[in-house]
Amino acid sequence: MVRLLLHSYARPYAWRRPGKSQRRRRAVTAASSACGHLTFLPLSTGDALDSQSQQKLELLEQAFNSAPVGLLIAKQRIVFFYNTAFSEMFGYGPDELFGHSLDRLYPSVAEFEHIGERATEIMQRDGRYSDERIMRHRSGRLFWCHATGRASDPKAPLASATWVFEDISKERPVTAELTVRERQIARLLVEGKSSKLIAKELEISPRTVEAHRARLMRKLNAHTTSLLVAKLIGRSDT
Repeated sequence: MVRLLLHSYARPYAWRRPGKSQRRRRAVTAASSACGHLTFLPLSTGDALDSQSQQKLELLEQAFNSAPVGLLIAKQRIVFFYNTAFSEMFGYGPDELFGHSLDRLYPSVAEFEHIGERATEIMQRDGRYSDERIMRHRSGRLFWCHATGRASDPKAPLASATWVFEDISKERPVTAELTVRERQIARLLVEGKSSKLIAKELEISPRTVEAHRARLMRKLNAHTTSLLVAKLIGRSDT
């Protein structure tokens, strides 16, 4: 949807950041207003759109800014635009993340790098990527969320990608303090992967995976792997 918005009306619009003068040049654009929303700026009265096109732009702008899920546009894993729901989900101000690396939204650099490598591989093959992972709120609080991303160009998936984030912490609260490796293994267990597949993806031995899984079971008071997974996905009554 956002890609359509950026490409369909490329000529008549220019972009600006808050506090900077409008640049009158023929370039693509989505602009950020003082409240951090996407807005569109006509270059001149001679470039005014017809009413139908203007209405489409306004609807696209409204859809992005008022969507009930977090929307993010990132370029080379640097924040370019995000909507109100994303801002509220992660606890940052409307423009606070602009120009910053996405690594500050992850519990650790290791998790940021691992998901980046995995997303690159899958996006190159499928054009999109999704998972459920633990992310970090501005306050430091960790929470589970569902993330789905689509690359503008699968050959260079992280060059420009649009992401949708959904907070699932109510159904899946983080109830124990986990290490980086335990969080990685928890995420892959939720995906239904075996110890052998987890070991292959994380490039560790199956025995190491089993050791971390045993610690997870102790921390979450789960006596079986199925109960562990049930607790990880918020179904502790299973």
